[in-house]
Amino acid sequence: MAKKRPDPKEEALRAARALNPRPEAVSDAGFTASEFFDARDLVQVKYEMLRRARQDGSTVSDAATTFGFSRPSFYEAKAAFEAAGLPGLLAKRPGPRRAHKLTEAVVERLAQAAAADPVLSSADLVELAQAEFGLRVHPRSVERALARRPKDHSGPNL
Repeated sequence: MAKKRPDPKEEALRAARALNPRPEAVSDAGFTASEFFDARDLVQVKYEMLRRARQDGSTVSDAATTFGFSRPSFYEAKAAFEAAGLPGLLAKRPGPRRAHKLTEAVVERLAQAAAADPVLSSADLVELAQAEFGLRVHPRSVERALARRPKDHSGPNL
């Protein structure tokens, strides 16, 4: 059996986090009948949903339903579009946005331990974070957190 050739547009949409996971849910007649529109393009689908409700007088419920969304998703897309324009309609990157486990207090304690014993490795500091704070973190996260700390230049000049 021959493999299906990958669609370049679909791959590009996936890479940009703009691939609609449910293109079959788009049932708007004007959208699906047009060669210009592509139900796989999530940004295009969301934009057209917002436009239909604002310009064409469609109700929020009708616009959301015919474009495969819920009313809360409609309002979320509307707020994102009003705040950031078309880029706001792209899906956000999944996962944490910052080092949420390694607070300033934890990083300060790890930095003190590293300064007191320069032989300590990042794995040793991970064990210290587990023992003193009950945190499970990766050694690389500790290294990055310590590297982000502002350098203290208040000590003696050598």
